[in-house]
Amino acid sequence: MATELKRTIDQVCKEKGIDKNVLITALEEAIKSAVKKRYGANLDLEVSYNDLVGDLEVFQYRTVVDKVQDPELEISLDEAKELDPESELGDSLGTKMDISNLGRIAAQSARQVILQKMKSAEQDVIYDEFRDRIGQIVNGIVQRFERGSIIVNLGRTEAILPSSEQVPSESWRRGDRIRALIVDVRKSTREPQVVISRSHPDFLVKLFELEVPEISEGIVRIMGVAREPGSRSKIAVSSSDSDVDPVGACVGMRGSRVQAIVQELRGEKIDIIPWNPDPVKYVFNALAPAECSKVIVDEGEGTLEVIVPDDQLSLAIGRQGQNVRLAAKLMGWKIDVKSETRYAHLQDPNYLELLKLPSISENVADKLFDNGFDTLNALKDAKVEEVVEKARIPSALAETLIQEAKTLTQGDEYEGSELASMENADQLAQVEETAQVGEEGA
Repeated sequence: MATELKRTIDQVCKEKGIDKNVLITALEEAIKSAVKKRYGANLDLEVSYNDLVGDLEVFQYRTVVDKVQDPELEISLDEAKELDPESELGDSLGTKMDISNLGRIAAQSARQVILQKMKSAEQDVIYDEFRDRIGQIVNGIVQRFERGSIIVNLGRTEAILPSSEQVPSESWRRGDRIRALIVDVRKSTREPQVVISRSHPDFLVKLFELEVPEISEGIVRIMGVAREPGSRSKIAVSSSDSDVDPVGACVGMRGSRVQAIVQELRGEKIDIIPWNPDPVKYVFNALAPAECSKVIVDEGEGTLEVIVPDDQLSLAIGRQGQNVRLAAKLMGWKIDVKSETRYAHLQDPNYLELLKLPSISENVADKLFDNGFDTLNALKDAKVEEVVEKARIPSALAETLIQEAKTLTQGDEYEGSELASMENADQLAQVEETAQVGEEGA
């Protein structure tokens, strides 16, 4: 029986990964609880496990007294001398108890305590294991769906992929194999909760580390990542070896390495660019494939004013501003992209005077300036029909701008109560929307 107990303890510790001392302590507490339930709750007990023979021993301790009042905690001197002739009053005498007949209820109680301690110890083992793996990629199988979250089976435990960490364009079915990044491990009442993510920027970093040996070896370093999950990402890389092209290493032979990552991310576009400590050269790379003409750096404000050829503006901005937005996120700078024509306009004092009109924007100012209404005087003397025809703006907006020009040239303070009407605001928004579509391209 003792050998069987020892074998069981060794087997459980091996299978569950639980520290042997933790299980033995749980076993001793369970036996103590069972004995007290069977023989008395006030007993002074000591339970010990002999690892050599695999046996449990229970000793009851009682104080030697002249007259016994509490049989559970006291023993008479005469009885004590029968057990140990050298016993004296006040001694604490320990006697071994027979636990072979604890009873079914006591045994069940012991079993419950052991199972509870085992589960708690196993949870601690899992928590410690996955806590050390935060920032690593794990493989699992989609188990079920709960209120928008995906529960993933990782083998020893389950992980949760919250809706906030999912890629909106991806869809999963039960039984699908899934890879994700461990971002957090939380302790809960039931079991450790492993939180995983497929939208985190570090997921992209770890995929590159797995696919590109030069990164894992430290030759190529990832200097920055900007990601809009499921759509497009930018990643900046540098090399500590002049003979190793960091971009080429990440792309791989015929694009094999980056294509493997794109496939894992289900078609997400990835721009790999060379990192540069010079913000001017860096932004040239970050806005690729667009070409830049000039960059004005304001280190105090952390802004970059980037001038691009007119035909490169839509490419630099990207669809819905995505390209410049990702570049700004990658660099950690504010980036303002302007066309060469817009930049040239902003250097002209007459153009700056036009921008003082309360209801005007740069897009509308460009239209007026390029069509002969390049000063406030030229605008105030123009006819509404002429401005509408040449600048192609709504008549209500044209009328408002002409009136504002007259007001400013006369030196009167502009109140704007009638001119900045809701109708004119809608018209201006319509012009802005049309201009933006024109800039970004199809």
